[in-house]
Amino acid sequence: MSRDANIAAQEKLAEGINAGNTDVVHEVFAENVVDHDPAPDQGPGPEGFHDFFKALTAAFPDAKIAPEQLVADDDHVAVAYTLTGTHEGEFHGVAPTGKTIKVRGMQIARFEDAMIVERWGSTDELGILTQLDAAPV
Repeated sequence: MSRDANIAAQEKLAEGINAGNTDVVHEVFAENVVDHDPAPDQGPGPEGFHDFFKALTAAFPDAKIAPEQLVADDDHVAVAYTLTGTHEGEFHGVAPTGKTIKVRGMQIARFEDAMIVERWGSTDELGILTQLDAAPV
């Protein structure tokens, strides 16, 4: 597949999450996907990503992922993004606060046939907890 198809798949993921469609992960992540940096309690494979995004959007129903920089070659897409949202559901054991968050994150994905087969990256979860006044001291 081409660089453009991989970029389109990456954009489809962000657009789906922004629309609250967590099922989009099954269209973007390959069955054998390996996440080298899974979130706490994230399971394996596409279902692990689905559960992660479902929990994220339950905690932040208006969650938005805004790509800021994107770099791609024939096999990889790297994206720096900003995540924003309003805390209206439990997040990592923190009861809803109604506070808004804004944090940065990075992801590098390796693609085969326009599907993510490997992922590296992270979102500033400590930054989220700090903005919720719930960061460990």
